[in-house]
This record gives sequence, C-alpha cells and structure tokens, in this order.
Amino acid sequence: MLYSTLRALFYFIFRTLFRLKVVGVANVPHGRPVILCANHISNLDPPLLGSPLVGRRVHYMAKAELFHVPVLGWILPKISAFPVKRGGVSKESIRLSLKLLEDNKIIGIFPEGSRNNAGGIGKKGAASLALKSGAVVVPSAIVGSYKPFKRMTLVYGTPVDISEFADSGTEGLEQATDKIMATIRQIVKEYESK
Repeated sequence: MLYSTLRALFYFIFRTLFRLKVVGVANVPHGRPVILCANHISNLDPPLLGSPLVGRRVHYMAKAELFHVPVLGWILPKISAFPVKRGGVSKESIRLSLKLLEDNKIIGIFPEGSRNNAGGIGKKGAASLALKSGAVVVPSAIVGSYKPFKRMTLVYGTPVDISEFADSGTEGLEQATDKIMATIRQIVKEYESK
C-alpha cells in the first residue's frame, strides 16, 4: 500500500515539477522478469524510474548503511529496497535478486554504479543477473537535469538481447554490459537532441 501511494505521489511531483514526459512504457513486459538498466544522474533516479509503472513494483539494491538511518531505514524495505554491503554485492543480495526475477518481478539497476561515472565503464551485475535468470533487459534513459519546470524525459527502450553472450564467461559479461551501456547512451543522445 505504501509503495503504491509513494509511486503515485512521486509521479505527480515529477509530472508537475519537472514536466516529465514518459516514452515506451509498453516496452516493459508484464508477467516476465525484467531488469531496468538506466543511466544515473541523481538520487531521485530510483523513484523516477519506477513511478510511471502502474501495477508493477520496481525493486532496488541500496547501501546497507541507509537501512540504519532513522525513518529512512523503516521506509526503504516498504518501497522494495534491499541492502547491499559496502565494497560489493554480497551472495545474499545476488540470491535475493535472482529470487525476485524468478518470481517475475522488476529490478532497477544503474550499471554506471554512481552518479560520478556518467559515460564510464558499466558494472557487470545487470548483465550477469539477466543471463542467469533469463530476465528481459530494458535499457532506460533519464534525460534532463531535475531543474524545476524544465522538461525531463524518461525513456523505456526496446529490450536488448544479450543471449549471444550466455556462454562466453567474463569476456561475454563485459561485452553484454558494453551492449547495454551503448544502447542507454544512444537513447540519451537521441532524446537530448529533441
């Protein structure tokens, strides 16, 4: 209930304050496991990425320390965030992610890893989870700057097929990640020019 309320509230705020335009919601399939892979420009990216998806909950990994912050630590689990320890993703986090995908849930991942890595090398977690679970990878682009009353655009792109890299080991994971990142950047570039 809290998730649905917050999702609707955030969506209203994004539409009103940032004049949010949403493109490609139909590219996020129902009844299948989905990994939304997006560029990362702000701490507001997680609620933005999930807010247009009515009836589907997006799950996120969040830094474990945040779960010890008063109020925030209570809210995070209720909005489908789960903890990740500093220094890398634990086996427990990977197991939980795979279980969520097995149950046809959506996981939101920012392969850049941090807002300071825009345009940098992507982390391989999204590709690894997708190849292990068979999840649909939906490249997503956040275009804009969260400046009040300046247009922002959120694009859910056409799913990326990375199945060709399934049996290629570490090199295949890197190539799959590169393909995802290149697609996200291409969408950003396309919509920045509109």
